[in-house]
Amino acid sequence: MQILAFQHELFEGLGAMAPWFAARGVTVQMAQQFLPEPVVLPEPACLDLLIVLGGPMSVHDTAQYSWLLAEKAYIRACLDLGKPVLGICLGAQLIAEQLGAVVQKNTQPEIGWWPIDWTPAARQIWPDAVPASTVFHWHGDTFGLPVGAELLAKSAACAHQGFVLGQNVVGLQCHLEMTAATVEDLIEHGSDELIDAPFVASAQTMRAEPAASYRINQTLMAQLLAFLTRPGLF
Repeated sequence: MQILAFQHELFEGLGAMAPWFAARGVTVQMAQQFLPEPVVLPEPACLDLLIVLGGPMSVHDTAQYSWLLAEKAYIRACLDLGKPVLGICLGAQLIAEQLGAVVQKNTQPEIGWWPIDWTPAARQIWPDAVPASTVFHWHGDTFGLPVGAELLAKSAACAHQGFVLGQNVVGLQCHLEMTAATVEDLIEHGSDELIDAPFVASAQTMRAEPAASYRINQTLMAQLLAFLTRPGLF
């Protein structure tokens, strides 16, 4: 199985996805876009799954991050080939943009552990999805719903928390891959974003989240990865 992940910051990696792949003997090639050296990418036709991770930049910041242009073209190529594609936060916004949706500032930032409400469409990925789950968020932008896509979830602060297109493309605004260590990394590197706002939690509150929340999120992520790597997908 050949899997490529676009990584946009050193502190935003695979998180809980890494042990899931390792347990199955799968090596994920990390395209670390923050390094000065150009990234050599496999041909899109060779991929079994493309993962596009989060990052603090916007999809519109192509003047500052010129590699975004090539990354967008690569995502588009994978979509055109019908490859399984997963986007998280910025990654979901990049995928949505390539599918013709608008990416813009959300009405307010959403940072911390906040509940989302699942839609009926979510059950095709998570058959036991309960009406609401508490998940981790760290975003200021949001995506429109691509044409033909189904909404997976919404929250009080953000109307579009996820989408599925067909049986092989999933975008999530929230972060199901979090571990205590990755949350701590985000707090350390993004402390300037922890402003006084209705849906921005304090560092103390985020650090106090019980282990059960991480377990639930990681189970949801494992089910999503199983969905996108299931036999006979393409």
